[in-house]
Amino acid sequence: MKVAIIGAGSVRFALQLVGDLAKTSELSGTLVTLMDINEERLNATWILAQKYVQELDADLRLEVVPSLPQALEGADFVINTAAPSYPDRYDLVTAIGEKHGYYRGIDSQEFNMVSTYSYVLCSYYDLQLALNIAHSMEKFCPHAWLLQTANPVLEITQLLSKYTQVKAVGFCHGFSGVYEVFRTLGLEAQAVDWQVAGVNHGIWLNRFRVQGEDAYPLLECWIAEKSHLWEPSNPWDVQLSPAVIDMYRFYGMLPIGDTCRNGTWKYNYNLETKKKWYGKFGGIDNEVERPRFHEELRQSKQKLVDLAQEVKKDSSLKLTKVYPELFSREKLSGEQHIPFISAITGHTETRLILNIPNQGAIQGIPDDIIVEIPVWVSGDCLRREPLQPDLTERIKYMYLLPRILRMHWALEAFLSKDKRVLEEILVRDPRTRSFEQVQEVLQDIMSLPVNKEMAEYFGYS
Repeated sequence: MKVAIIGAGSVRFALQLVGDLAKTSELSGTLVTLMDINEERLNATWILAQKYVQELDADLRLEVVPSLPQALEGADFVINTAAPSYPDRYDLVTAIGEKHGYYRGIDSQEFNMVSTYSYVLCSYYDLQLALNIAHSMEKFCPHAWLLQTANPVLEITQLLSKYTQVKAVGFCHGFSGVYEVFRTLGLEAQAVDWQVAGVNHGIWLNRFRVQGEDAYPLLECWIAEKSHLWEPSNPWDVQLSPAVIDMYRFYGMLPIGDTCRNGTWKYNYNLETKKKWYGKFGGIDNEVERPRFHEELRQSKQKLVDLAQEVKKDSSLKLTKVYPELFSREKLSGEQHIPFISAITGHTETRLILNIPNQGAIQGIPDDIIVEIPVWVSGDCLRREPLQPDLTERIKYMYLLPRILRMHWALEAFLSKDKRVLEEILVRDPRTRSFEQVQEVLQDIMSLPVNKEMAEYFGYS
């Protein structure tokens, strides 16, 4: 079996996947092909992955290839983790947006506040790359599964599902926010009967039961007695923040993971407002924590590049000793990719939270829309778990459908190549004061040298 990882220069994420494969005995003998356009980081991944597999004494074959066709040739599974817009291009665009009066950049749209995952309103570079990968798969590995990991997962998976023949499934670990809820309420995860449903970065705890009884009263008790004591441990820690509790009160079910970051401007007018709703850090989506995180991300990648050079010089160095939080000997990463591959190839039937076409799973949402729901995976079969109870009407009509419309706008801009669609999207932004403001900010963004390809695509001079 062959698994191709596109964007393997992410280093850390690719190494997590390699580690999960190495620890999954039923997938022994798998060929893992690594590909990225960043040669330095790809080489670092290659060196560290080989060393990691060796330390785990795993039967896993590794190779590095320089081109996409070589990576895809004969692949059974393709994992797309490449993110061409993030974070460097995003930082440039955010600065221009703020200069023109758009706090946190033009992509901080209402109902799409996870702004780093939408690049210039339609994620042109991310969509184009994913489409190129899918069309290449149609030629070089037409029967392979595409595990779409890079954001925006909703837009990309929707595009591939509708306009290509590949078997595309979207992956995200945001659902793991449920485990924070269980820990806070003192519940053992295996004792909880739970479901989440919605769209990527917009999912809700529709079923929450313990010993056959509704467990939401336990949450109500925690809110009444202890929620005022809640403090975030880091900028990403927002699962039980005041914003989440407020959304729960309004929508009738608890938002999970990144969902509260996709809330309205009520929680995001400025840093002071963000701190009120997300705690002392103000969440991750602000002018202090996001730049700091991006710098930490760059430093982390450089740390791994440097570590690869150390391994190259000293083969006796043990990754599992010097960096055990990444190079674990036994613990799996928690990502769903390798359990999915194991289940598809005929091993244990597995329940995962995946992004696939709705096909009646959420009532009132069109069948062809990509939704994030519980799915049972076994032997090339994806079986949607019946959702009981259904999502509330407010979730559907005041959260999901507006977010789905935003996805349609992005795809309409991308497919039509019409810059007027970009303008019309931005006109609807609550921060827009004039059409001239819209035209000027888009012109400045398109004038960036790194955006030359996108500017030509949309007809900017």
